[in-house]
Amino acid sequence: MAALLARGHVLLEDVPGVGKTVLARALARSLHADFRRIQCTPDLLPSDVTGVAVYNPRDLAFEFRRGPVFAHVLLVDEINRATPRTQSAFLEAMEERQVTVDGTPHDLPRPFFLVATQNPIELAGTFPLPEAQLDRFLVKLSLGYPDAATETRVLVAQREAHPLTHLAPVADLTGLKEAQDAAASVHVHDAVLSYIQRLAAETRRHPGAAWGVSPRGALGLMRASQALALIQGARYVTPDHVKRLAGPVLAHRVIVNPRSRVQGVDGRTVVEDVVRRVEVPVEAALR
Repeated sequence: MAALLARGHVLLEDVPGVGKTVLARALARSLHADFRRIQCTPDLLPSDVTGVAVYNPRDLAFEFRRGPVFAHVLLVDEINRATPRTQSAFLEAMEERQVTVDGTPHDLPRPFFLVATQNPIELAGTFPLPEAQLDRFLVKLSLGYPDAATETRVLVAQREAHPLTHLAPVADLTGLKEAQDAAASVHVHDAVLSYIQRLAAETRRHPGAAWGVSPRGALGLMRASQALALIQGARYVTPDHVKRLAGPVLAHRVIVNPRSRVQGVDGRTVVEDVVRRVEVPVEAALR
């Protein structure tokens, strides 16, 4: 939800069957939004995503047929099964909120929210996302296996029918835009801005990192923290909001050096170490 209110995108990486696709579909239905789903395969073409210009013999002209990327909520299932050429078709859509076909730009619907999934254990026939593509995702999340009580509730809820069939919208697009504007206006004290900057800078100096977090990552952490503060009913961003989101926002942007990777270090390990090291501003001075 923080990523949605911060106008970001989400990458869900987990094993099959834990509810990644259901989560995206449920969110779209809750928002009363236009929803599209793209199942990525190696033979998927960029034009299958963005759309294509088709010749109209009646008008003696080409007309643009929009692809599934023209939606408010877009689910890109198993994005790492698409070829790099097709993966690149999402870059402009995620950053500029537009696609360019035959030299003509076409604006995407607003708001535009992309949720991509990938399976980390089945690597045959997959194409790992390049760092430039990962950096376009505001957060990278893993659902994990549910606990015993939650899994039992899932079984009970789906004993006769899927709950999605009865899910009704709780907000419209106008309300969502207002909530996104409200998130952007949440106060961020200079001390918290400095804290976010120091977290990003420290990842660049960390001995386990070959490359640290970019300024886009620091900006994403600020925006996500504003959204989380709004969700929790706070009037300003606190260091706890920043620390809560540091892992999901920053870890996938850290490139670990080969020696540290062999020792079991990953981006999340680096970010957790940085959060422990960087001095936290006193909350009383932030109001």
